[in-house]
Amino acid sequence: MAMVLRLSLLLTLLCYSLNPSFALYEDQVGLMDWHQQYIGKVNHVVFHTQKAGRKRVVVSTEENVIASLDLRRGDIFWRHVLGANETIDEMDIALGKYVITLSSGGTILRAWNLPDGQMVWESLLQGSIPSKKFLSVMMNFKKGKDNLIFAFGRGCLHAVSSIDGEVLWRKELSELTTESLEIQRVFQPADSDIVYAVGFDGSSQFHTYQFNAKTGELLKHSVAAFLGGFSGESSFVSDDILVMLDATGSHLVLISYQDGEINFHQTYISDLVPDCSGVARILPTQLTGIVALKTDSSAVFLRLIGGNKLEVVEKINYPTAFSDALSYSEGQKAFALIQHVGSRIQLTLKLDNDWNSNLLEESIEMDPQKGNVQKVFINNYIRTDRTYGFRALIVLEDHSLMLLQQGEIVWSREDGLASVIDVTTEELPLEKEGVSVAKVEHNLFEWLKGHILKLKGTLMLASPGDIVAIQAMRMKSSEKSKMTRDHNGFRKLLIVLTRAGKLFALHTGDGRVVWSLLLPSLRRSEACQYPTGINIYQWQVPHHHAMNENPSILVVGRCGLGSDAPGVLSFVDLYTGKELSSFNLAHSIAQVIPLPFTDSTEQRLHLLIDAGGRAHLYPRTLEVLKIFQSELPNTYWYSVEAEKDIIRGHALHSNCFLEETDEYCFSTRELWSIVFPSESEKIISTATRKLNEVVHTQAKVIADHDVTFKYISRNLLFVATVAPKGDCSVGSVTPEESWLVVYLIDTITGRILHRMTHLGSQGPVQAIISENWVVYHYFNLRAHRFEMSVIEIYDQSRADIKDVWKILLGKHNLTSPVSSYSRPEVVMKSQSYFFTHSVKTMAVTSTAKGITSKQLLIGTIGDQVLALDKRYLDPRRTINPTQAEKEEGIIPLTDALPIIPQSYVTHSLQVEGLRGILTVPAKLESTTLVFAYGVDLFFTRIAPSRTYDSLTEDFSYALLLITIVALIAAIFVTWVLSEKKELREKWR
Repeated sequence: MAMVLRLSLLLTLLCYSLNPSFALYEDQVGLMDWHQQYIGKVNHVVFHTQKAGRKRVVVSTEENVIASLDLRRGDIFWRHVLGANETIDEMDIALGKYVITLSSGGTILRAWNLPDGQMVWESLLQGSIPSKKFLSVMMNFKKGKDNLIFAFGRGCLHAVSSIDGEVLWRKELSELTTESLEIQRVFQPADSDIVYAVGFDGSSQFHTYQFNAKTGELLKHSVAAFLGGFSGESSFVSDDILVMLDATGSHLVLISYQDGEINFHQTYISDLVPDCSGVARILPTQLTGIVALKTDSSAVFLRLIGGNKLEVVEKINYPTAFSDALSYSEGQKAFALIQHVGSRIQLTLKLDNDWNSNLLEESIEMDPQKGNVQKVFINNYIRTDRTYGFRALIVLEDHSLMLLQQGEIVWSREDGLASVIDVTTEELPLEKEGVSVAKVEHNLFEWLKGHILKLKGTLMLASPGDIVAIQAMRMKSSEKSKMTRDHNGFRKLLIVLTRAGKLFALHTGDGRVVWSLLLPSLRRSEACQYPTGINIYQWQVPHHHAMNENPSILVVGRCGLGSDAPGVLSFVDLYTGKELSSFNLAHSIAQVIPLPFTDSTEQRLHLLIDAGGRAHLYPRTLEVLKIFQSELPNTYWYSVEAEKDIIRGHALHSNCFLEETDEYCFSTRELWSIVFPSESEKIISTATRKLNEVVHTQAKVIADHDVTFKYISRNLLFVATVAPKGDCSVGSVTPEESWLVVYLIDTITGRILHRMTHLGSQGPVQAIISENWVVYHYFNLRAHRFEMSVIEIYDQSRADIKDVWKILLGKHNLTSPVSSYSRPEVVMKSQSYFFTHSVKTMAVTSTAKGITSKQLLIGTIGDQVLALDKRYLDPRRTINPTQAEKEEGIIPLTDALPIIPQSYVTHSLQVEGLRGILTVPAKLESTTLVFAYGVDLFFTRIAPSRTYDSLTEDFSYALLLITIVALIAAIFVTWVLSEKKELREKWR
């Protein structure tokens, strides 16, 4: 038997020696995670299709993204995500190889190399007065081989070289007028050295300027006042005629400016369009001799005749969209017009000088969940028969992007997912027991078909279509992409709400869109001009053993931009993606409070707080009202008025006193308030615990087998304030001018449990609360480094319970009720550490039972997610820990937190524009699901304490089987040998 044990030990060591590494190999990336890249809603488009080779389109988006897309497939060639405040104002192409962008309010001009997206040069444009932004690349004036770029912003006109970005000359036009000047257009006639700029100022004076293009010398400046004033956008019908609306919006004003002479001519809109209703506005177009006017229900195209008269060319009912004019042949310009006819769109191309005939007319079937077409951009190409063809790039209501060509959708991109504003998760349905005969026959057919395809692939006889089918079957049969729950809890639905008001259900296995819904209640209409989504909440989660119903969610929105705008509620089935019902509320929604109660149908109770401080109960049923009235005295909440630097605590008082009796409405009373002195402190950040966080145990055994008790409270609020001068960018103040103060506040009583001041520090502050600890990140001006601090809170009222046997036998007071009104005896322990990165967002891992050790998930300035073990942020770390502390796992103290390259959850990938991180517990206690979102989406699963409760996916079952067989064989051989030896000894 000793020989058997030695053989077993040898085989076990052999198994471990064959697989010594726990790192992630390159071919393992993508097995447990997925990464999706997007660009956002497209604003500006420049086609680049003149040269042979790859056809590209360069776009800029509302997410401050510049990207080059393949026109054939829609793939991203290259992409740059600018800063959150670097809004892209204008875009153009210079020299046929540079993409020119004007951003940050007309102050930053950049040139990007078209093939690879590398930045060639950058110029900072000076200016002092906020004004309209304008960019124009002149193609008819060349200085050597250079094309001049004219950029207007902040009240200054700049002439910039397109080769190196040098500012050749600058004119501050705001000096020539006492009001803010809005330049509408800069142009240069062919074969001329004069540059013209036209615009108007706030006093309703119209200005024209003439500059020497080479030197910037002002040649002529003309001014004319218009008593009616101007409003809205402008439209140029020619190089010397501009059309605008007057201040009342009832007249069209034609402005002609030939040779410095300015003339005005007014026309009543009602004379041109008799049935015009509501407020009209001019749509910006670039059609020669054509003005587009939008009314409440239609778009009217007006043609300029006789130099100062307008006539109606065509009137088109909404919804409609049209493009700018495209010069596709000598002297020919065309533009695209898109109309919605049922579930189809009608794409029509017209010549700007011939409205009676259509250059192209196509009808295309569209997905109704994508909404109406909002923007259209057209481009031309030459067919093989040398005739002109056209393609249209359209932006839809859900922010998706499509390319249309020859009456078909060439490709489509779901770029609305670049603007996620809220996320929640939901379990997939259970796998149904029992299989029908028809399903068995279908599965048998699919099985035979799959094996035939695999055989063809093995024999290298598969066609490209067969290869695609084989890959699709592999994906379909994959365990991680099934539409049912798994026993480990890895397969779930991610429900995301985008800024466009669209819901997406994403499968956590591969990130595919299971269903999508453009919420009708959050679409723009006459009754709701500015709908905005706010949050998603769990509404009904039926227990699968008790009810045979699908779960549903509540989507909360507003019909307006302010917090006092009327609220909108929408209820959506999570498995089918259908809207069950929706309500336009008479009251506003300033705050939503999910309550920990459900009715008999398992609908969760919610309190909606309006701008007036009244609370509205939902669902509005008698059963819900009865449940809530018993809990009414124990309902509290708080509000943070950051602009006033006030925090208030509230409780319910009685029913509302309204004109009509509403028993589901409750008035509130203020319990407490904390007013921070505005001359010394300004609120910049708050944080609270997750409502659904699980804490495994309140007791914590520390060194020397001592027991401490965590202070666990759902009512803990973290507040960070800075000095008024410290609320600015990092490094813009001195250490003496800025300080950071952090508070821990009980939101029931308003009692300040802890206060700490960090002198010489400033924001921004990112904070996270979990269990009994708080971690926050800020900038230390004295050390010129970022810092992370930790505060741990312990309950001293239970400190007398030291007997572990009493805890195990339940003879303790840990389950006794705790009241927030009894003053807590708490002890704080804190420590600060240097950290090398700026932080965008933070989250903490969560598991099913709360047993697994915690990790901080840090969204860095490099748009990556770093996992940092909570043990590094233990306030009890010392330089020389004792032996007992070492046994407990205390790490020796260092001044900085380590950053291990292998700890990046996102590996080498970047989640561009990272805004948030969501963590969801799996059924396996060791595993946490992580979803990071921004312009990109990233999903993975991590195990902070490794997968101690399951085998890894790369575990070698074959090696285990060989080991077992070898052990059995060794046991059998040694047994035979021992029997023979014993027999020989008996014969002696």
